[in-house]
Amino acid sequence: MTRNLAIGALIALLTAGTASADTLREALASTYQANPTLTAQREALKSTDSTVAIARAGGRPNVAATVGVTRDLTRSGRFDVGGKGPFLTGGVDLSVPLFQGGTVRNSITAAKTRVEAGRATLRAVEGDVFTEAVGAYMDVIRDRAIVELNQNNVKVLETNLEATTDRFEIGDLTRTDVAQSEARLALQRGRLEISQSLLTASEQNYRRVIGKAPGELQPPPPLPPLPTNPDQAVQIALANNPDLIAAARQVIAAGYDVKSVRGTRLPTLSAIGAFDYANTISGDTLGAERTGTATSVGVQTRIPLYQGGLPSARIRQAQALEGQAGELRVATERLVVSNTRSALAAYQAALDVITSSQVAVKANELALEGARAENSVGTRTILDVLNAEQELLNSQVELVTARREAYVAGFTLLNSMGQAEADDLGLEGGALYDPLGNYRHVAGNWNDWADDPKHPTAATSTVTPAEQPQGVTPPTR
Repeated sequence: MTRNLAIGALIALLTAGTASADTLREALASTYQANPTLTAQREALKSTDSTVAIARAGGRPNVAATVGVTRDLTRSGRFDVGGKGPFLTGGVDLSVPLFQGGTVRNSITAAKTRVEAGRATLRAVEGDVFTEAVGAYMDVIRDRAIVELNQNNVKVLETNLEATTDRFEIGDLTRTDVAQSEARLALQRGRLEISQSLLTASEQNYRRVIGKAPGELQPPPPLPPLPTNPDQAVQIALANNPDLIAAARQVIAAGYDVKSVRGTRLPTLSAIGAFDYANTISGDTLGAERTGTATSVGVQTRIPLYQGGLPSARIRQAQALEGQAGELRVATERLVVSNTRSALAAYQAALDVITSSQVAVKANELALEGARAENSVGTRTILDVLNAEQELLNSQVELVTARREAYVAGFTLLNSMGQAEADDLGLEGGALYDPLGNYRHVAGNWNDWADDPKHPTAATSTVTPAEQPQGVTPPTR
């Protein structure tokens, strides 16, 4: 119930917005459709789907045909019974596995379990990519705001320098005051250049993750209500985190691998049938028929007596891999607990910083106003005004940064709790990817000659025509 309420709230919040600017929901929809990390994981799941058909093939009939044309070069003694050919021979052999020691059954179950793990991994990758996209979106908003704050501060400092120079010329201030204003302006212009370079990096990261350059970005909607108790957050994460679900499925699959390998020590039973045809194309047959056929059916068992220690070695190998999977599940569980608690702590800390920064911004605005007024009557120096301006800028930047940190930490918490996937976000822009579609298509396949067309690249290139090297043809999708 808690998960459903959180998902409903998140969908409602992401749906809100205007069409005048790019929204977070639109950015996430673009990411879902064409992010290469996500589309590559879908292809990886398709590969895992095929392992079920591969495992099933071990329990299905095998039919093989042989055809040959031979001619004897020499014959003597008892072998000299007629002409030397050529002879045409052919045959069809049928083998139907009846019992394989449990290897096929357990291999199929292991493959199906790994498909379930693959689906959970796809969910995890969706959540991770969406979290990265939210971070990229918020980075651009933050860095644009910081650039604007720095630009405004440069303008203020330029005005201050002009006023200081004018007052110096009339003897109201000293050369020291002018030098202080010049130095602070030069430093602020350097900070502006740095902030602009950071904005460029954020915009390029947005382009990498989301697949297009950022336009005007609308502020993100508020996050849904999040747990305030770390234990409650961890409980939700342990029940829903897809990485942990995938790790648990891998442990189960590894257990079936052990059972499958143990079956190699048991007898196997197969039903067999054969049809053979022979034709002496030319030459003397000494009165015998030139053509002949033969058919046979039967049951064949293979009883392994000694295999050089191979079964034991493979069983120990499978058991070690099962143990490794169990250890990795615990490692994943630890990571989920750590990430959940860390994200919640970061979220709560960022909210506190937002509150304190808002107070600091208001206080610094009043302090700057007072410093300017007192400077005009000679009770404050130019340096006092410059310091007040810098304190205000620092508090404004801290507020913008804290808002970014709070939103990203909150979304990271949603991801840790398994609530930041495509189904949770209610994305528009086309049907969601259905992992069952490919599974139904390939898992039960019997046809040796069936395959698919070459899979087109779903991820979009971000290379612009201006960036394309001369004489190089852009790759086709």
